[in-house]
Amino acid sequence: MVNFLVRLFVKNSEQTHLPEVRSRYGVLSGGVGIALNLCLFAAKFLAGLLASSIAITADAFNNLSDAGSSVVTLVGFRMACAPADSEHPFGHGRIEYVSGLAVSVAILLVGVELGKSSVEKILHPEAIQFSTLSMGILAVSVAVKLWMCWFNRSLGNRIGSTAMRATAMDSLTDAVATAAVAAGTVIGHLSGLLLDGWIGLLVAAFILYTGYHTAKDSLSPLLGQTPDPEFVEQIAQTVMKHDEVIGMHDLIVHDYGPGRRMISLHAEMPCTMDVLVMHDATDLLELELRHKFNCEVTIHMDPIEVNNQAITEMRKRLIELVQGIDPVLSIHDFRMVWGKSHTNLIFDLLVPYQFPMTNAEVSKLVQERVRQMEDGQYFAVVKVEQAFV
Repeated sequence: MVNFLVRLFVKNSEQTHLPEVRSRYGVLSGGVGIALNLCLFAAKFLAGLLASSIAITADAFNNLSDAGSSVVTLVGFRMACAPADSEHPFGHGRIEYVSGLAVSVAILLVGVELGKSSVEKILHPEAIQFSTLSMGILAVSVAVKLWMCWFNRSLGNRIGSTAMRATAMDSLTDAVATAAVAAGTVIGHLSGLLLDGWIGLLVAAFILYTGYHTAKDSLSPLLGQTPDPEFVEQIAQTVMKHDEVIGMHDLIVHDYGPGRRMISLHAEMPCTMDVLVMHDATDLLELELRHKFNCEVTIHMDPIEVNNQAITEMRKRLIELVQGIDPVLSIHDFRMVWGKSHTNLIFDLLVPYQFPMTNAEVSKLVQERVRQMEDGQYFAVVKVEQAFV
C-alpha cells in the first residue's frame, strides 16, 4: 500500500534529497493523516457517547488533535521546500524540524488534558455502559493507528524525516491508548470495577513519555546536534583517498534542514606542493563532496612540513605525549620555531566535550610535560579546540 501511494502521489520519489520531492512526501503523509484521523474522531466520539466513557471521548479528541498535527506536518513540508531568499540564504528546510516539534507539543498537550480528565474520573467515578458497537469501533481504530504508524515510519525512513517519525510515534501512542481504553472497558464490564479513570491516567503517562522523546528528537537538530558518525566517516574516506591530502581536521557539518547541509574542513597538504596545484586539488575535492553529498563545501588548505626530519620526529613525539595523557586527545597545525635559548612547539590540541579536565587544566598539563623534554629546551604554545564531530 505504501509503495502504491508513493508511486501515485510522489513524482521522482527516489530523489529524496530534492526539497520538492520531500514536500510531496510531506503532503502525502499529512493528507492521509487528516482523512483518517477525522474519520476516527467521528467514530470514537460516537463510541464515547454510547458508552458514557471519558477515556473513549478523550481518545476521540486525541484523534482530532492528530488531524491538526497532520495539517502542521503538511504545511511544514510545503514551507520547508520554499527556495532561499535574501533573509534566509540557506533556505527554509529547518521548518520541517519545527513542524516535528509542533507535533510533539500537541502530543504533550493531549497527555496533560487526558491526565486531568482521568484524575476527575478517579475522584468521581461513573459506571461505563458496555457497547459492542463501541468495542468494534475501538478495535478498528487500533488497527488503523498501527497501520498509520507503519505508514509514517516507512515514509520517514525513506527521506530521513524527524517530523514523520514523530507522527509515527504519535500514531503508536494512539494505538496503545485506544487498546488500553478498550481493555479497561471490557475488564470493568466483566468485573464491575470502575477502571476508566485509572486506565486513562496510565494512557496519559505513556503519551507524555512519548511526547517528551519526540520533542527531544525534533529539538536536537534545531539546537545543532553532532552529525551522523557514518556520514563523517564517508566524508573522511572521500577526502583522504586524494593523494594530495595527508591529513584532515576541523570538520564541521552545519544542518539547515534535510538536504541542506554545509561542510567545512581543513585539508593538510605537503608544503612542497605548488600553491596553484594545492588550490586546484582543493577545488576538485570541494566539487566531488558537493556532488556526492548534495551539500555546500568550504575547504581550508593547511600546508604541512613533510621533508624536515626534525619536525616529523617531534610531531610523532608530541602525539605520543598527548595520547599518553588520554588516547582521545590529538593535535594538528603543528610547527616549530627555533630560538637561541629554547624552541617553541606550536600546535592545536583537540579535546572532546565532557573531557574530565578543563581546557586550562589540560593545556597546563601538556605544557608541563613538554617542559620535561630535553631539560626544558621546548616550550608548548597550545590552542585548545573542541571536536565538532
